[in-house]
Amino acid sequence: MKNVLVVNNPHSGRRQALKYKKSVIKFLFGKHIKFKCIGIDEVESTAFEEFDTVFVIGGDGTVNKIIPYVINSDKVIGIIPSGTANLLAAKLQIPSDVNKALKVIESGKISDIDTLKINDTYSILRFGLGYDSDIICKTPQSLKNRFGYFAYFLAGILFALRLKQKYYTISYDDKKLSIVATCIIAANAGNMFRNLFSISQKCELNDGLLDIFILKVKNPIMFFIEFLQIIFDKKSSGSKAMYFQTSNFKIKNDFTTGHIDGEKTKFKNDIEINIIPKSVKVFSNSDICTNS
Repeated sequence: MKNVLVVNNPHSGRRQALKYKKSVIKFLFGKHIKFKCIGIDEVESTAFEEFDTVFVIGGDGTVNKIIPYVINSDKVIGIIPSGTANLLAAKLQIPSDVNKALKVIESGKISDIDTLKINDTYSILRFGLGYDSDIICKTPQSLKNRFGYFAYFLAGILFALRLKQKYYTISYDDKKLSIVATCIIAANAGNMFRNLFSISQKCELNDGLLDIFILKVKNPIMFFIEFLQIIFDKKSSGSKAMYFQTSNFKIKNDFTTGHIDGEKTKFKNDIEINIIPKSVKVFSNSDICTNS
């Protein structure tokens, strides 16, 4: 770690990034490390080749914006979680406390993790349509500012009472299916509400596979029964839900709104999702695919 680019998203979470930036600068000065600070809006005009490490002060969406500039390179991402969800940080066991997060970076433990490619967009966590997208895209920012990540939980209860089904044609491996679903998720990391539960059965950040979850139920009572099975890790494929892994997943689509790592996205054409194995390096506190 000789030349660090610090990318700060001042709007993430409850604007904690502005406070965390001071701690990060103090840390780098103390280590006599050369660095440069930019805002998230300056990313496209920055020469990433000059830096060996990128500190990201923000949430999952902020990390996602950095992926195109570091994928399949030797650059390492250091995450300072200050967003609403911070699911990637939770999966990597990076604490929300800025000083503890900096200690993870200081330890020098690096993990090589997979990346999703959704048409021409990179994703580090997950893609969602239907119910999952409604929670992410329609939860008011004012609610997130007030309640933080718990706002998604409140929105999840509300949207579960008015589930909407839609016809989808999906294909993976050598299979092609027509289904009626209320939610489709393709995940690299399926953890939700920090690491409280996962929508996938075997989801790992470095297994080279997509984890697919398809919810079919519309009745709120049946939904909550399925939700309890997810929480207590009793997941099984059947008439109410599908769980499987694949390296390539396609959805026939025409003007659908979904989300990529928490960012609202409109898809005009068919959606193709591929996994890019072990393509991004991150400082980590977990034991997945580590090197020094």
